[in-house]
Amino acid sequence: MRHFYFFVSKLFYSFPIQLFLNHIRRNIVLVFCWIILFAMITGNFGKYLGIPYLFLDPEYLDRVNFTSFFIMGATTAGFTMAFHITCYISDGHRFSFVGALPTPFRKFIINNSLFPLLFLSVYLYEMISFQVNNEHSTTWGLMLNLSGFFIGYVLMTSFFSLYFRLTNKDIVKYMVCRIDEKLKQNVQVTRASALKKLDIARKRQVRVDYYFDNKLRFKKVEDNEFYDKNTVIQVFDQNHFNLVVIELFIFAAVLALGIFKDIPHFQLPAASSFMIFLTIFVMLFGAFSYWFGEWSATMGLAFFLGINYLVGEDYFTKKYEAFGLDYQEAQAPYTVEALEKQADSVVMELDRKTMLSQLNNWRAKFSEKEKPKMVFICVSGGGKRAALWAINSLQRCDSLSRGKLMDHAVLITGASGGLIGASYFRELTLRKKLGNPIDPYAAIYRHKIANDNLNPLIFSLLANDLFVGFTKFKYAGIQYEKDRAYTFEDQLNEITEGMLDKPISDYAPYEKKAIVPMMILTPTVVNDGRKVYIASQPISFMNYEVQTHSYPHSKISGIDFMRFFEEQGAPQLRFLSALRMSATFPYITPNTSLPTEPSIEIMDSGISDNFGLFDAVRYLYAFKDWADENSSGVVFVSIRDSPKLMNVSPRAGSTIVDDLTQPISSVYNNFENFQDINSDLLLGEAKSWMKVPIHRIDIQYQAENYVPILKKMDSIRQNNARASLSWRLTTREKKSIVDNINSVKNQEQIGKLINLLQ
Repeated sequence: MRHFYFFVSKLFYSFPIQLFLNHIRRNIVLVFCWIILFAMITGNFGKYLGIPYLFLDPEYLDRVNFTSFFIMGATTAGFTMAFHITCYISDGHRFSFVGALPTPFRKFIINNSLFPLLFLSVYLYEMISFQVNNEHSTTWGLMLNLSGFFIGYVLMTSFFSLYFRLTNKDIVKYMVCRIDEKLKQNVQVTRASALKKLDIARKRQVRVDYYFDNKLRFKKVEDNEFYDKNTVIQVFDQNHFNLVVIELFIFAAVLALGIFKDIPHFQLPAASSFMIFLTIFVMLFGAFSYWFGEWSATMGLAFFLGINYLVGEDYFTKKYEAFGLDYQEAQAPYTVEALEKQADSVVMELDRKTMLSQLNNWRAKFSEKEKPKMVFICVSGGGKRAALWAINSLQRCDSLSRGKLMDHAVLITGASGGLIGASYFRELTLRKKLGNPIDPYAAIYRHKIANDNLNPLIFSLLANDLFVGFTKFKYAGIQYEKDRAYTFEDQLNEITEGMLDKPISDYAPYEKKAIVPMMILTPTVVNDGRKVYIASQPISFMNYEVQTHSYPHSKISGIDFMRFFEEQGAPQLRFLSALRMSATFPYITPNTSLPTEPSIEIMDSGISDNFGLFDAVRYLYAFKDWADENSSGVVFVSIRDSPKLMNVSPRAGSTIVDDLTQPISSVYNNFENFQDINSDLLLGEAKSWMKVPIHRIDIQYQAENYVPILKKMDSIRQNNARASLSWRLTTREKKSIVDNINSVKNQEQIGKLINLLQ
């Protein structure tokens, strides 16, 4: 029993255990950083958004290879070292015996490695499982990727070790060659911090009996009382100065990278960018802890509240602009009176007549004897997943119908990624009809639209939006900042080979001649929830029901972009900016500010209509009489990246937190269900005011009913058979989306569509 007690006491009062307990007691912020990383790599956080895949399958220059894992290993080592540096600065003085040892910082790192070693073990396990079970990596490919990670980790760690070996002095060297004390005396806060730590070193030491040395030998702490405590603290102080140099170097490197962020080779994997952000955060935490000691939490809160106030007063507010619009001209008044003016009957009728001419051109494409079906293509939002699913579905449906789908289509509506995929396919179809040697059904275009958008966005958020924002570019003769909005458009432009880089009004002639269907984008106004109806020409008739109802206080549902911002250059709006405004992914793609007074911000179309059916019905209502007379029926082709009818999940036992968040979480979790119910109601109502029949085709990405669940599948994939909602997809997710068009339900719906178009 005595031996057991001695062993437990020896283990408990060992340096690694006492450091571990010290972190839990005093450094909960640092512990929380590790918890976030553990949750991400194990799929317990951000699984639906595909965050774990960013760590387990890092992509660099559109490839997952040795280089991408090398960068991931290097940045992971950087974060680990930042953790050690911060702990050493914050708590090294509580273990003053270390300052009396040769190479004190190295020994501190060795004994402070419980969290990093545990994280590395779990990370490598999850990484190997994911690569084997989801990416089907070969043994050679897996070994190559892992070697990239280890080499990056070791090289970065070696760089830091070499620096500290050349600069940090132990107590013997320090007593021979003292640091410049005068420099420290000139900085009062540094002196105050040093004296405070000296007091802690004298009175509040943490008991440690054993530690691991440089050769990993478990050694007993020797009596170091013969060293002056002040001298020991000065050793820490000198080491701290060298650590601060490293912090400044990392910070400067991020600033420098921001200047070259538009060069693909400088765009790090998204998970690496997050690691760098976390590294900087940990270092700032260490700085606050060192300078303010016990007041660090209070000062941190005060600093945050101060910055928050200044941002609220527009001192640091960053406004993301729509390229092509002139923000220097007089701002458009955004008032109730201005909105009602948009619903003026004369203006609305003028736009209706213009659109009727376009519809007549569409009708002229078909035989006079046989009335055609009038098709509305409605694509859902959902990031890169929806973009790939939309173009994949349109390629298959239009190919099997021998081009009849796009010929019969009058309008394309939708949200977010779905509109990006549909826009790309529409452009390919247009170019083919104009005589370009293009096959719009080629697999290469699916491959292109599925390329990564996330890495440059996350890197831009880190290196540009947070720290650097002085690079400019010109569009339509107007100068704009190269910010995160520019990065999104630039990446999308590269993926689509510049095909969509044009003013939105360039599509007007082709839409008027009915060469391609019209497209309406409907981003949402953050200020009041209204829509902004963006098209190549004025479409004020989207508020047509206001004029047909006798109720005098009808609320205007949205504004016609072309008329509302005519003086600000609406026809020159970059089409890529319009797509970006309707695809504002929370926290990733920034909200866009429009030139109005008061200023309004724009966010994702999916907030108000993720499936595009509301807008399609609204358009049909404005031309219902014409449709009854000139078509044999209306077909709504709903291309959605989620199943419409899902099994109801039984509610499991709820915690106190679940009960507190349930009112909000239930709304969020049932968001699509609310929209489905409302769109079904609208389509049902449409049948009452339309004389011709209304048909509905649902092409659905429903992975769980098509892709078999493998017995050896890892836990992350078992819980998330459906592709993640993100701007980046893994190899397996891409294949799942493309193959899902072959499901029995989708083939039945495509067959039904082809029969309707015969």
